[in-house]
Amino acid sequence: MKVKVFLDQFIQVLIAVLMGLMVVNVTWQVFSRYVLGDPSSFTDELSRYMMIWLGLAGAAYVSGKNGHLAIDILPEKLKGKQLLYLQLFIHTLVIVFGLFVMIIGGGNLVYITQILEQKSATLQIPLSWIYGIVPVSGALVVYYHLFHIVQLVKNKA
Repeated sequence: MKVKVFLDQFIQVLIAVLMGLMVVNVTWQVFSRYVLGDPSSFTDELSRYMMIWLGLAGAAYVSGKNGHLAIDILPEKLKGKQLLYLQLFIHTLVIVFGLFVMIIGGGNLVYITQILEQKSATLQIPLSWIYGIVPVSGALVVYYHLFHIVQLVKNKA
């Protein structure tokens, strides 16, 4: 439980910092474009990359709070063991997705961009740094859903 609380707080801070930096970044873009008449060249790319990080970190955070978007027609009609089995099935599907698509697929993406030494066009930072959030977010999603499974089994036992 302590690990989950720590991760929740860390991701909250990360999301807040990213959001604040995005506001400053976009404000500077607007100011430099309309007031100075010379738009900043890096702000568009930087805001795009921060949005990627914000979205994936936010998805992991919401996953930890078990607050993801869901169609709840079936869970509302089920009770007891049927509801438990459905919830376990859903968490298992999310874990499989997180493991194969986000961790393994995202890890391969990071590896390939690192090997090819690809850099962003304007900022000239390695794209592997940008894509690094994909397997990290996937690991967080897998951890959170394993945590939810353990909690479900404990509460229903």
